Amino acid sequence: MADLVLYRVDNHVALITVNDPDRRNAVNAEMSTQLRAAVERAEADADVHAVIVTGAGKAFCAGADLSALGNATEQGLQRVYDGFMAVGKCTLPTIAAVNGAAVGAGLNLALAADVRIAGPNALFDARFQKLGLHPGGGATWMLQRAVGPQVARAALLFGMRFDAESAVRHGLALRVADDPVAAAVELASGPAAASRNVVLATKATMRATASPGSVDTDHHELAKDTELGPQAASIQSPEFAARLAAAQRR
Repeated sequence: MADLVLYRVDNHVALITVNDPDRRNAVNAEMSTQLRAAVERAEADADVHAVIVTGAGKAFCAGADLSALGNATEQGLQRVYDGFMAVGKCTLPTIAAVNGAAVGAGLNLALAADVRIAGPNALFDARFQKLGLHPGGGATWMLQRAVGPQVARAALLFGMRFDAESAVRHGLALRVADDPVAAAVELASGPAAASRNVVLATKATMRATASPGSVDTDHHELAKDTELGPQAASIQSPEFAARLAAAQRR
């Protein structure tokens, strides 16, 4: 298998890079599988205290691979979701260093992290509706969690996009940095220097107290399952087929 995901550890921090720059790191099932494996590798390593996710080249992640998306069933969509769902469920602190465009499933990957740091050329774009596609992967829940209902609806229903500065203004990103990976490494020095057990316990407690009586990952799973049927149905629509063909021609 090609190295569609790169992995390295330095000073207790795992850097995971989605690595298909010629295709703007578009997600397919193989990349998603490798991304999950990288997250699980970090969780299993007692030397890792935090995880950073970024993209190779100019893009963070341009979304799902369009050629695979056109024929996707519910099962196929689940395979595309698998990688960013693993980031969302990661027991370690996670940071998305968003170096460029984060579109569709790529936006989901960024949203799945605990914190996002935007590079100067970062772009956060849901783009589902523009493709005639229902949101998926828990996007409706993750966006509302990040920016609140009004701004999330502006993004998902009205096509609002966020550059780096507006992402910070709306709470979608923590800050803008010329080198988002370096800034993420600096931020990750906190958990890197702390007791791993305390870091894990603190994140687990924050998940439990975000919505007392449940864990926030349960909400993400419910949102993903709720979106799955409508998204799969939208893939079968003639409108989506037409818009997909137009996008592929470009």
